[in-house]
Amino acid sequence: MTRKIALLAIGGNALLKEKERGLQEEQLENARETSEMLARVVSEGYALCVVHGNGPQVGNLLIQQEAASGQIPPYSLDICGAMTQGSMGYMLERMLINRLRFLGLDTSVTSILTEVVVDKEDKGFQDPTKPVGPFYPEFRALELMRAKRWKMKEDSGRGWRKVVPSPRPLEIVQLESIKTLLQQGHSVIAGGGGGIPVIRDASGFLVGVEAVIDKDRLSALLAAQLEADLFIILTGVAKVAVDFGKPTQRWMDRITASEARKLLAEGQFPAGSMGPKIESALAYLEGGGHEVLITTAEALATEDPDTVGTRIVRD
Repeated sequence: MTRKIALLAIGGNALLKEKERGLQEEQLENARETSEMLARVVSEGYALCVVHGNGPQVGNLLIQQEAASGQIPPYSLDICGAMTQGSMGYMLERMLINRLRFLGLDTSVTSILTEVVVDKEDKGFQDPTKPVGPFYPEFRALELMRAKRWKMKEDSGRGWRKVVPSPRPLEIVQLESIKTLLQQGHSVIAGGGGGIPVIRDASGFLVGVEAVIDKDRLSALLAAQLEADLFIILTGVAKVAVDFGKPTQRWMDRITASEARKLLAEGQFPAGSMGPKIESALAYLEGGGHEVLITTAEALATEDPDTVGTRIVRD
């Protein structure tokens, strides 16, 4: 029997929370807490695919590499993305396996190192804007720009940072492997950090590039291509609201895609908060998706799955 598919997108802060030092023990404990929420989705009968962010983890890895650059040559950003896909996938995988075993659920868990093809002519490569890694003093930034041909920008008086493109995801290289594992009943962790960005050269071969793919964009693309029955986007509030923070604020339980599109155009969902989540939800629905659930991890782990959060559905 084919199970329904749920794709769940979580941020990198699910494992490395604000004000934490980033200790291994902290991240494992956070992974354990996250596994309780993930297992809840599996217990509802879904074949689960998880996409996680990796911003804090890649940032810390780049700082480590800079500190040791006099002794060990640093890796490129695509390799750093692969490294964090592996380490975070392992932590989530191990904790989810243990949680499912505790609940008596016979479900395998598999992490997939995921490459995502982008267009080498994407406009992001002409004007990189995504800051990554540590802050550098000006003399070190000038040295790196000369030696490594990095593009760097001064950041509000705090120092100089490397900036990289954020191109749109076009193709998920391991898509068929992800589909096969889900069909076989596995829970799958894939597309970590938005995927490892690669381009195809003139011969069609894959080449890694220095870029960061938006995790929500990749999640929407993967959910649509998997024909997922439910796309779950976690955020900081239990439900989506109109007139957020105003006396007229109203929480919404269920809206259609056209209603969400209209509210987005009216400015109800700012670019710095709920806007990207709504845009990803609409991209998934426009790609043939069925239903999007927006809520918090805490609500998903503890509340009635039939009434939790805000659901956005096709018209």
